[in-house]
Amino acid sequence: MSDEIRISDLASPQLTASQQDAMAYVDTLKVELNSHSILQDAQQLTGLEDFGPTDFLQRLDLLCDEWGSDDGLTNLGRLSLRNKLLQHASSRLLIHDVLSRHPEIHDIQIKAPIIVAGLPRSGTTHLLNLMAADSRLRALPLWESYEPVPRPGEQLTADGVDPRYQRCADQWQMMQSLTPLLAAMHPMNPDHIHEELELMVPDFASYKYEWLSVSPRWRDNYYATDQTPHYEYMKTVLKILTWQDGDRTGSKTRWVLKCPQHLEQLAVLHRVFPDATVAVTHRDPVSVIQSAITMLGYGQRINRRRVDLTGLVTYWSDRVLHLLQVCVDDRAVWPAGQSTDVLFHEFMADDLATVEQIYAIANLEMTASARSELQQFIDEHPRGKDGRVVYNLREDFGVDAAQLRARFSFYFDRFPVKVEVE
Repeated sequence: MSDEIRISDLASPQLTASQQDAMAYVDTLKVELNSHSILQDAQQLTGLEDFGPTDFLQRLDLLCDEWGSDDGLTNLGRLSLRNKLLQHASSRLLIHDVLSRHPEIHDIQIKAPIIVAGLPRSGTTHLLNLMAADSRLRALPLWESYEPVPRPGEQLTADGVDPRYQRCADQWQMMQSLTPLLAAMHPMNPDHIHEELELMVPDFASYKYEWLSVSPRWRDNYYATDQTPHYEYMKTVLKILTWQDGDRTGSKTRWVLKCPQHLEQLAVLHRVFPDATVAVTHRDPVSVIQSAITMLGYGQRINRRRVDLTGLVTYWSDRVLHLLQVCVDDRAVWPAGQSTDVLFHEFMADDLATVEQIYAIANLEMTASARSELQQFIDEHPRGKDGRVVYNLREDFGVDAAQLRARFSFYFDRFPVKVEVE
């Protein structure tokens, strides 16, 4: 098929001219990955000084130390990571500032959100974006997730564009020029509905950092730490966004959210959002791993000096195993009256029926208007419109699917997941 994409140079990337030029330019720069300079730059960028509670410093220092000592990073990769940390520090300043000036935000209620939890690459993104097309629900577009609070003094442009939206659009354009096949694997345009874990990173928390770079020390610290305070922080930022919409109580707003991390934090999720409806998606973990490591391996061509395909297989097979083990152990935390399991192959066969199933549990009527909005989204966003990546676990990574799948027999015993990769 003409829309099929086969990445044949994962192990030995053939860099484009724009990739080579970008890497050569950044190699001329000095990139400091230390918390002091990052926090200083954030203060200068926002004009604010108070970061609030300082417990985040230990987590920021850990990231800076782990990434700063990683000699496998290219300078472009190092700069990308620093820019992310600078963005998170800047958002933290802005979040603390608006809460200090408007403490009434804490009184807002986040009522009965609909939350999707499931492995990455298991349909969670499509399910979230589909439900977000329902105008009765409030969702989190990428541009707003990156910068939930505007910078002081910034105004909409004459064309009515939020500067935060424009910065996100510029980032996406740059990303497409450097990694042009990314859109076919995981689009990151400004209007794309994104994960709420992005609202935890101003607290320098969540497993997001594992996706940004090789971070085993960060993972171990994350495993050892109760994530409840960071989920509460994220909930507070949802309150800020609700307040910025003009809803001063939360009574007019119902959020639809999603994050794969929730699979291993179901108990924490229940503690922080006890009245939520949770939809847990399920897919063949071998297919998930194959897709995820191909995407990450493709990104390593500009971020790392050598693409480590074996390391990707080892790390993310273990990581998915942990997500699913905790999910199986804790799934019963969410009662049947507040949760449902969504099988990937059934969702792909009839996505509207899946949403209807979720709405029934969430006590949200599938009105004619809502159905029309959902169908319009489906019509305007056909799957694979940016091309379809063809994956090959054996050829690209030297991994036998059946042998890898054997590690997940406990998961197949618990959920009737369809095998996809032979």
